[in-house]
Amino acid sequence: MARATTPSGPRPAPSRSELIKGFDHRTIEAKWQQRWEADRLYVAEVDPSKPKHYGLVMFPYTSGDLHLGHWWNFALADVHTRYKRMQGFNVLFPPGFDAFGLPAESAAIKSGIHPHTWTIENIRRMERQWRQMGGAYDWTKEVATCLPEYYKWNQWLFLQLLKRGQAYRQKAPVNWCPNHGVLANEQVHNGRCWRCDCPVAKRDLEQWFFRITDYAEDLLDFSEIDYPERIKAMQTNWIGRSEGVEFDIAVDGESDVKISVFTTRVDTVFGMTYVVLAPEHPLVERLTAPDRRADVQAYVEHSRGATDIERMSSEREKTGVPIGTFAINPANGERLPIWIADYVLAQYGTGAIMAVPASDERDWDFAHRFGLPIRVVVRPADARDDITPDQLPGNKAYVDPGVMINSGQFNGQPNEDAWEHIADWFEERGVGRRQVNYRMRDWIIGRQRYWGTPIPVVYCPTDGIVAVPEDQLPVLLPDDVEFKGAAAAEGNPLASSPSFVDTTCPTCGGPARRETDTMDGFMDSSWYFLRYVSPDDASAPWDPSKAKYWAPVDQYMGGAEHAVMHLLYSRYFMRVLKDMGLVDFREPFKRLYNQGEVLGPDGKRMSKSRGNVVNPDDKVGEWGADTVRGWLAFLGPWDQGGPINESALGAVHDLLRDVWNLATASMPSAAAGPADQDLRRAVHTAIKGIGQDIDGFRFNTMISKLMILRNEMKRLQSQAGSAVWSEAVRSLLLIAAPAFPHVTEELWTNVLGRPYSIHQQQWPSFDAAVLQLSQVTVVVQVNGRVRDQLLVDAEVARDQAQMQAMALELPRIKQHIGEGTVRKVIVVPGKLVNIVAN
Repeated sequence: MARATTPSGPRPAPSRSELIKGFDHRTIEAKWQQRWEADRLYVAEVDPSKPKHYGLVMFPYTSGDLHLGHWWNFALADVHTRYKRMQGFNVLFPPGFDAFGLPAESAAIKSGIHPHTWTIENIRRMERQWRQMGGAYDWTKEVATCLPEYYKWNQWLFLQLLKRGQAYRQKAPVNWCPNHGVLANEQVHNGRCWRCDCPVAKRDLEQWFFRITDYAEDLLDFSEIDYPERIKAMQTNWIGRSEGVEFDIAVDGESDVKISVFTTRVDTVFGMTYVVLAPEHPLVERLTAPDRRADVQAYVEHSRGATDIERMSSEREKTGVPIGTFAINPANGERLPIWIADYVLAQYGTGAIMAVPASDERDWDFAHRFGLPIRVVVRPADARDDITPDQLPGNKAYVDPGVMINSGQFNGQPNEDAWEHIADWFEERGVGRRQVNYRMRDWIIGRQRYWGTPIPVVYCPTDGIVAVPEDQLPVLLPDDVEFKGAAAAEGNPLASSPSFVDTTCPTCGGPARRETDTMDGFMDSSWYFLRYVSPDDASAPWDPSKAKYWAPVDQYMGGAEHAVMHLLYSRYFMRVLKDMGLVDFREPFKRLYNQGEVLGPDGKRMSKSRGNVVNPDDKVGEWGADTVRGWLAFLGPWDQGGPINESALGAVHDLLRDVWNLATASMPSAAAGPADQDLRRAVHTAIKGIGQDIDGFRFNTMISKLMILRNEMKRLQSQAGSAVWSEAVRSLLLIAAPAFPHVTEELWTNVLGRPYSIHQQQWPSFDAAVLQLSQVTVVVQVNGRVRDQLLVDAEVARDQAQMQAMALELPRIKQHIGEGTVRKVIVVPGKLVNIVAN
């Protein structure tokens, strides 16, 4: 199309800010953000006369700019909390920054800037980006975990756990990443570091731990919280509760040595044909025969290069060596060889197993590899008593229920009954005892890095481990560290600072050295929601009276990737604090909703480390924050996420243009009109449906319903009376306000002259009597396959043209059509829309 020209040349194309007459988003959005902050509109104060709602998004790492993935979380969570405010709740919705951790440290060092300076600069930049989305965040409650006024209380809480026996130090094999130092088990994914994807090996180090296993059983109780089922399943599996029997196995020729094993299959004890110790088991060195020592030591060293995941893999070929000594089966007195093998882990169970190859698949593979005996002790119900191993179903270990054989006095019993009888027999003889075990290990809290909270203890030659007195907190991070010297090579830069390391013992006054490990970043996030209630309190980590009003969090929002790290650690931490009398609840987050992932242009999860992030600044500059908020909401179900689809930007911008035009249109001259009933029904349907969608985090269908109401108002505008039309415009702005805070505030307050602020108004109520027409779900297909759906009023569903237009505007439908051509659209009124494309 040829451009219009003027005598001076081509007329420039209008900017996005000029496409809505009277609404310049660059000016108006900034104006309202400044007004809301000046008026402290979103500052939360304790008000016992109102029901409270504490909404919280997981705070971001400070390792780079905010990208659209952050907006996906923060802006849409804001929609939900704005809705709760309009429902009459007193809302606390604070922002913060997870500012410690190795990613920030590594990025700062790479850029040649001190981690503190780099992080603070990053926080200020991220604040600006965060604020421009127009969220109802209370910035007076902001926290940043790298500031001494925050991490002082990390140290204070550590000391409380130390006093209670919940913090302890011991040598242990740990997961070691060459780039990120010590990793918790939860931070190792498929044998690789969760951050840099490097292979993870084992190292023996003195480590600080929290006794999360003391609360393993209690952490399996989800009765007080509303979490997604997959999160509860992940935590349940991680905790790994199992009921079994722990019993002692004597060692031939070593009267003072017993090998303890835990098994959930004590019914198969007569089938034990060898015993296996983990290579790290403390008895390996003592029990190894002299002629086996060289092979055993070589194997122990070799096993340290494998991760736990690799060692436990059923696909990996089994390896091991005999140590040259023998154990005695307490069930039948048989003398059995003792092996070490890396498929047994020191940190699981007792670090030793009874090997029953006929009833365990790993033991079966190991026995076949090394030619060890296999004895069947549980046969299938339809098998003979003299069944041999090669006759077992599938020629593999038989793990299903069956009948006992080759098991002395227990022969002929169903194996479930024999389990109880053998457990009783062991307990009567003092050989074993029933026990519940957990796969979860204690939380390794120490990290060998600089950018974290210093652990507040010193080591004294006279007094040992001594806690730093509370009146000397915080123990500050020093500036004179060497990030690239010998200490850094070992992953511990704090050790390079004499001003930090060299100190005096608080007990005897003699020379001492400080702990040079810092705390895991998950320490920061285990209690941070409590700090938000009183972030400026210098006398306590939180104000008890404010915490009693606000805590726990009512609605928590963030990624599912933290299921067995942050979310589990916080649940543990609150239980400890409750037992210490510091809080009166044990669950930090009453309701959890996980958002899905926004995919970058390459179709992979948007992440700084992948280099595929989309910076929202350009989009906001061109389209405005409201359009970007609506665009993200419209991308797809919030709990699923999806790829960035820029075509929806125009559709959302058109919606805002129409909202503006409808609200600024001339008022109908007649008091009543023939379309009043239909318009009222459309409005009340939208009020009900959009409220339900926001409460259920269905933001994409929230936008769809706003589009439907927009369409109905445009269709019925000329036939409506002034009273119903005025109410329709009022309701439209109110129900659009959580998603589009700036344009609705401008229309409500400045254009229509209604009382400031729209965000302090009540959510409109719907009249069930008006909703006589039912709503229907219309399935949307592409080439006969279901790709999306629309929830619409039955009257709208009968309009074939409108249904076709709405279906073609759905982002997921556009994605599936791609570059193809729409050949035909089949509409079955009230039921489905099928788009035929190639």
